[in-house]
Amino acid sequence: MFRQMIDQDYRVHWLLDGLPVAVRNTELNYVTRGYPIGFIGRSVENPKKKQHFVYNHVRIIVRYTEDAESYEGSRIVGFEVKPFSIKHEYDSAVDFDKTDTVLKSCNQFNPATHDAENFMSVDSTGDVVYTYDVKWEPSELKWTNRWDVYLKGNPNDKIHFFSILNSLMIVLFLTGVVAMIMLRTLKNDISTYNEMQTLEEAQEESGWKLVHGDVFRPPAFSPILLSVLAGSGIQLLAMTFCTMICALLGLLSPDNRGGLLTSLLLIFVFMGAFAGYWSARVYKLFHGKEWKRSTMLTAVLYPGIIGAIFLCVNAIIYQQGSSTTAPITSLLSVLVLWFGVSTPLVFVGSYFGFKKETIDVPVRTNQIARHVPEQAWYTNPLFNVALCGILPFGAVCIELFFIMSAIWLHQIYYVFGFLFVVLVILVITCAEITIVMCYFQLCNEDYRWCWKSYVSSGSSGIYLFFYSVWYYMTKLDINKFVPTLLYFAYMSMISITFFMVTGSVGFFACLWFVRRIYGAIKVD
Repeated sequence: MFRQMIDQDYRVHWLLDGLPVAVRNTELNYVTRGYPIGFIGRSVENPKKKQHFVYNHVRIIVRYTEDAESYEGSRIVGFEVKPFSIKHEYDSAVDFDKTDTVLKSCNQFNPATHDAENFMSVDSTGDVVYTYDVKWEPSELKWTNRWDVYLKGNPNDKIHFFSILNSLMIVLFLTGVVAMIMLRTLKNDISTYNEMQTLEEAQEESGWKLVHGDVFRPPAFSPILLSVLAGSGIQLLAMTFCTMICALLGLLSPDNRGGLLTSLLLIFVFMGAFAGYWSARVYKLFHGKEWKRSTMLTAVLYPGIIGAIFLCVNAIIYQQGSSTTAPITSLLSVLVLWFGVSTPLVFVGSYFGFKKETIDVPVRTNQIARHVPEQAWYTNPLFNVALCGILPFGAVCIELFFIMSAIWLHQIYYVFGFLFVVLVILVITCAEITIVMCYFQLCNEDYRWCWKSYVSSGSSGIYLFFYSVWYYMTKLDINKFVPTLLYFAYMSMISITFFMVTGSVGFFACLWFVRRIYGAIKVD
């Protein structure tokens, strides 16, 4: 078992006063969380053969600070260890239950040292004696800055910069394409359309102007569902940006375990008014009349889906006797927040959304729908989904690896500055790629952009789920059914959330684009 854990790079994680145990790299001057079970090396006796050595002695270094002006006593500001592998020498008759046992290989007069001739191998059977010593060191570090050593100076920062650079290259490429469409192609199209004077010229029109009488037609499939999804996506996007701002301001300390998840939940509840308002605005644009049904769906659809998945998972792990089961009091608190705070706010936002004037559109909609001609291969919905989803996902995939490691490999993710920049890049990428595909679609005289814009941009959530499958198969060692179910249930919830956020960005970007271009032409 120990050999297998050493091969798979298992690490020991301790906590002291809320601080995770760390091992310092003196050459690069940074710390890594946890210390390894052991290592693979070559013994002095047999240098040609690799062996597994276990760390069976740990020197615990506790750093403390004293500030009589601020508080009385001492506070712990550092928790590090130095692991050693020592083949202890002891008498076989020694009783290790006695506290006065002294080992020849490691005692207060003979501190532990690295000795290649005396490493503890676990390639053969035998007893392994575990020991430790404690070293207290005074420090000038302030208690409020004790997490700094965990949160900066890691070499992975270079990878974060590479992630940002990769994302910026995608954004610059898309921005160039959108700029060419808006400033050159569209400008020429609009000038040509507006200069047409004769009936013969008007009859020879082609392209996106021909569908001006249908481009703002409500979608044929469930306008109410699209409006609810769009409003819920805006709520999630507002929640994400508010949480990022709180994190950037230092309001989410890693010392407060679970603080990030609690903040996400509370901010989501208070952002219910955004969901109601924008859902109502879009539904009114689609000439919807069932405002009560629309508002209720907005209040219950997304929380209901996520809640149903969570309750199923919670019931299964409760049957397994897991300590991570959510207590009934916490579930009741969430229900109170949902129905007591979020739902009323959704109704308030919906009230103001329906009271406000309908979103202004520059052209009238014809009574009879125009026939959609046969489409080119690049306007196929499957192609749109595949292309529009891969670029936003590619802009965030590197940063996503660190987030997944923080969730499933018990690491600490606290580079919210990088994450905020990546979030902005994600929003811009979703908006631009959807606008590009919408323009191509309108040029092919297909006015059915509403659902396609939402699903195409939101398909990055599908790529996220595929990525989670790859991560499960290559990075995690999960063999049992319940842990596997737990993993995919949580990743499904994250993928659904990602789908709704990116889908809403794409939909509202296309709505702005369509209103913009059709407002610039003269239509009789």
